[in-house]
Amino acid sequence: MTISIRTARTSDIPAITRIYAHAVEHGTASFELTPPDETEMARRMNDLVSKGFPYLAAEVGGVLGGYAYAGPYRTRPAYRLTVEDSVYIAPNIHRRGVGRMLLAALIEASEARGFRQMIAVIGDSTKQAASIGLHEAAGFRRIGILENVGFKHGRWLDSILMQRALGAGATAAP
Repeated sequence: MTISIRTARTSDIPAITRIYAHAVEHGTASFELTPPDETEMARRMNDLVSKGFPYLAAEVGGVLGGYAYAGPYRTRPAYRLTVEDSVYIAPNIHRRGVGRMLLAALIEASEARGFRQMIAVIGDSTKQAASIGLHEAAGFRRIGILENVGFKHGRWLDSILMQRALGAGATAAP
């Protein structure tokens, strides 16, 4: 299986929309309840890219199999050097290293843009061992848990917070 990571393109939006729709409808990683359409997904991508955030795609055997992006962790100016990551993989290729490659490339792209901290907000922490393991393997550490902050699929969901320094992290001023 050949995996290549590249910058996402507008032409990837249909596949990105399908991958995300599956996560929204069947999973609890996203706390959205209704999958956004292609127009909304394109708007979101364009908004992030226009603000200088990385948005990546993984091609697996020539087909888009996953995507990842970094976006603002919070909107207040003091958070400007901190990003939140998102990684989504097509359900038929989970656990094949695609997420690991995407996250590594996202970390590298975020460091290259001068960001200093990356936060992972992992929804439904009791059911997301794979996502937690992926982030731990990439150098993230658990920093907290938000209990019962979401309600989806008829139950309350926690979110685990994980954090990783980027580049010089907090060892030097920006």
